[in-house]
Amino acid sequence: MDITFGIEEEFFLVDPETRDMIADPDPGIFDWCEKNRGPHLFVHEFIRAQIECNTRVCESVAELRGALQETRAIAAEGARRHGARVMAASTHPFAAWESQMHTPKERYQRLANLFQEDARRFLVSAMHIHASFGDADSRIRVMTAMRRYMPLLHALSGSSPFSGGRETGFKSYRLTLLGALPRTGLPGPLWSRAEFDQLVADYQRMRLIGDGTELWWDIRPSVRFPTIELRICDICPRIDDAMCIAALYACLIQRLSRLDRDGALPQEPPTEIIADNRWLAQRYGVLGFHGDTEHGGRKDVADAAAELVEELADDARALGCEQDVRHTLDIIREGAAADRQIDLFRLRRVEGDSDAQALRAVVDLVIEETLEGVGEGP
Repeated sequence: MDITFGIEEEFFLVDPETRDMIADPDPGIFDWCEKNRGPHLFVHEFIRAQIECNTRVCESVAELRGALQETRAIAAEGARRHGARVMAASTHPFAAWESQMHTPKERYQRLANLFQEDARRFLVSAMHIHASFGDADSRIRVMTAMRRYMPLLHALSGSSPFSGGRETGFKSYRLTLLGALPRTGLPGPLWSRAEFDQLVADYQRMRLIGDGTELWWDIRPSVRFPTIELRICDICPRIDDAMCIAALYACLIQRLSRLDRDGALPQEPPTEIIADNRWLAQRYGVLGFHGDTEHGGRKDVADAAAELVEELADDARALGCEQDVRHTLDIIREGAAADRQIDLFRLRRVEGDSDAQALRAVVDLVIEETLEGVGEGP
């Protein structure tokens, strides 16, 4: 089965001295990235202190890793040349939303006017994975079947335990901030592209949205490309963790597409149950228990992850991403990005740092991890 991929990553632009977000970064960062982007794309985000990197279309998981290394290297070098650093976390540990500036773009201004305080507080970054496969209807059916796995994929990605200088108690506080907006969270079950298109048309007929890009679901069909876009995940500081999630997504697509061709997709769990598991992933990350949608009761995330790795072994072998898939077990054992951030913060506090000092150390950790295995820029 042919699957192509692309990844969008959103980075915070950070002052290397204060470790705070740079409210009005040097435009030269974006100019330099544009001049050196090659086949990739770099764009402004809602907050000026962010840069979004879009990889080229990739034919394999292995190729995707190389593309991700390239986009990170370009963004990091562009930032470094203009007095900034890039940081791959879905919330900044202590940046104040009141200090941020918005990108002067008509669409962003319209959203800011509509959502008011919810938009002003919206200091989040994410990772979105696009995959193109099959025909339009099969993509919709696979998207629906993918929903039950998204709490686990999200737990592996958690990188936003702090917000506004406080430990939030969540491994992904990003989803809390995102949930203030309408048309977020899990989509209901859909079974054809026509059904999705009709839903978009209904929204438009009521003048609630301009187009399908304003459905900010955890997973959605792309309006512009023949892809299904996985959107639930936090951005991962480490490329190895990002590639693990991308490989799991690829293997699940291959497996679910095969079941769809055979008319053997499993019965859908209630959306409400998947949503509860989503919240548990947001709250506890890889240390939690999820509701077992197949057998009932609760299942340790570690057990669910180990079972999934074994179930996908043949698909991982076929796609050449066995090591990436098995990295799931490393994340479970060592913790996701949020766990490393919390551990460092608490250790530094025990060693005598103030909250502010410990949070700056967390920023340093994330910046360091963002560049692991990236190499030199152009």
